[in-house]
Amino acid sequence: VQLQAYGGGLVQAGGSLRLSCAASGRTVSSRSMGWFRQAPGKEREFVAAISWSGGSTLYADSAKGRFTISRDNRVNMAYLEMNSLKPEDTAAYYCAAIQSSHVATIQVPSKYAYWGQGTLVTVSS
Repeated sequence: VQLQAYGGGLVQAGGSLRLSCAASGRTVSSRSMGWFRQAPGKEREFVAAISWSGGSTLYADSAKGRFTISRDNRVNMAYLEMNSLKPEDTAAYYCAAIQSSHVATIQVPSKYAYWGQGTLVTVSS
């Protein structure tokens, strides 16, 4: 499985961005997908995840009500729609794929086997 994240950029506080993750590999549609972020000097943290079917989603408290994760298995894409962005959302954002759909597991970065490169999101105040 190969992943490529893109769509980051510079946005003012209150603005929106849509991140995309292009996936390749035969089994990608059967895997849960997650978005994580890492700010300078901080650990990588869970943002959101979606089950292989798209029927279940999970969000970090910081993302609830502002971010929406989705996927389109027809084109092997995952998305993270981010609204009402805040300066504290500034980070490199990564997409990742995991076989598990267990709620506790999909929130842990070390459990993911496949990662895309980061795409930088900068939110100015």
